[in-house]
Amino acid sequence: MFPNRIKQLDKKLMGFISHTGEALILLAESLFHIFKLSFKKYRLLLKIRDIGVDSIPIVCLISLFVGMVLALQIHDELGKLGARSLVAKIVCVSMLRELGPIFASLMMVGRIGARFTAEIGSMQVTEQIRALRALNINPIPFLVVPRGLALAICLPALVLIADFTGILGGYGIAVFHKNISSSAYLAATLDAFELKDLFTGLFKAGFFAIIIAVVGCYKGLTTVGGTEGVGRYTTNSVVTASTLILISDFFLSKLFILVL
Repeated sequence: MFPNRIKQLDKKLMGFISHTGEALILLAESLFHIFKLSFKKYRLLLKIRDIGVDSIPIVCLISLFVGMVLALQIHDELGKLGARSLVAKIVCVSMLRELGPIFASLMMVGRIGARFTAEIGSMQVTEQIRALRALNINPIPFLVVPRGLALAICLPALVLIADFTGILGGYGIAVFHKNISSSAYLAATLDAFELKDLFTGLFKAGFFAIIIAVVGCYKGLTTVGGTEGVGRYTTNSVVTASTLILISDFFLSKLFILVL
């Protein structure tokens, strides 16, 4: 039994290394085509509309309530310490550094990453991608690059919107529910706002966009098993991308703490 488990572990490890290498090759090939501009520009514009513009309402809604819940939870606890003036600072810094990028990215994993896998996976199992290759059409610049580049453009912009609406949600709770002075809250928010925190969140958003695009498209291109396989690979794509985002967020946060 023990040798069999060793063999299973070795097989899983080799599979992980193989999939990681293939995903990195996909990323490198996509970057090559981006720098060569060997993709249809109108497809990029369509994807920006689908990914960015159509995602604004849900990102605003989620981040608004995140800011409201954050202010609601920390207000009373800080009140016990006589530090209610710190509510604005905590909400501002938390949204800029962590909550804005994390919640916006996780929302895009569920909405866009899963969509990438389902769309490309459906084409894969119905052999449409093989047909593209037969017509001498490279699926990387045709399918992957417009999706990945559009996501890399849109996600930082969506994080900016999430930051603003999250801070606005915290303001609403603090001022209208907890009776904190509006001018004092705004002054504390402006005092806490720093460009390094903003750039930290935007850099994370760009990095997370790469993770979502690569995982979503790679899972789609490797989908097997018919329609059941599409569902299975889509679920796996969401779980994998979400896990990688949370893990990489820790290391990026540690890096920025050391550097900044």
